[in-house]
Amino acid sequence: MNDHRQLAGQDRDWAKHLIIWCFVVIELLPLYLMLQGSVKDNADFLRSPWLPIVPRSWHWENWAFAFRLVLPYITNTLFVAVFSSAASLAFSIMAAYFFARYQMPFSRMLWSAFLALMLLPSVANIVPLFVLLKHLSLLNSLWALIIVGAASGQIFNVYVLRNFIEDLPRDLFEAAEIDGATHLQQIVNIVIPMSAPIIGTLSILAFLSQWNDFLLPLIVLRDRSSFTLGVGLIYLDGEYVKQWGQIMAAYFIASLPLIVIFLFSMRLFVRGLSAGAVKG
Repeated sequence: MNDHRQLAGQDRDWAKHLIIWCFVVIELLPLYLMLQGSVKDNADFLRSPWLPIVPRSWHWENWAFAFRLVLPYITNTLFVAVFSSAASLAFSIMAAYFFARYQMPFSRMLWSAFLALMLLPSVANIVPLFVLLKHLSLLNSLWALIIVGAASGQIFNVYVLRNFIEDLPRDLFEAAEIDGATHLQQIVNIVIPMSAPIIGTLSILAFLSQWNDFLLPLIVLRDRSSFTLGVGLIYLDGEYVKQWGQIMAAYFIASLPLIVIFLFSMRLFVRGLSAGAVKG
């Protein structure tokens, strides 16, 4: 009887592993296509888009061209993503601390109005946002993307952080107040250390959102030297001929920073999700 149960359990494990490997293959397929297509010219790519070619026929000049093209775009995107994510999280932590720790007249109404902003699609704000940035002389500037990114990312961050901060022991805050700690000191010494996992998760999500942003940079930026990745890569599409090897190499290089960030922050991301689930 026990042998039959063990065999049934092993069969279920094999089925689970097979399903997991299927998902892994599906997820890694785009990377494989970009990698093997990045060393081909157009003739090789059209002849065999799915299978690699022999090493002696690899075209490394595609990578040299893609690196020269993508490096300035990566620099601009990193600048925007890092500063906007940091500013968004800094303001979000302070706002969540206020909503979680203090009650004032009409605070519930203010919180409801704040949450109503989550229901507004970001695309609906493009026209008034463009007009506002024009009046502020921020068009064709990376600072416009930083300011808008820092403001737009706060709604979700505050919603998540408020619930997390509300579950922190109030005795810690009362003890800090007795010792004469200011609100900023309470945020730095209590909120941030005890909310580190969820803050790390939100920082990763904010960074990814800014890294993949396309619509706003397309509308705001004009000079090619200030393009971010999402806008700069579309100019690889030729009007008449697409150089598939150069396109694939550029896309692969553009995806490397995200892969590296996820590999080094995956444990922190999982910890944040687990902590948020327990707190909720």
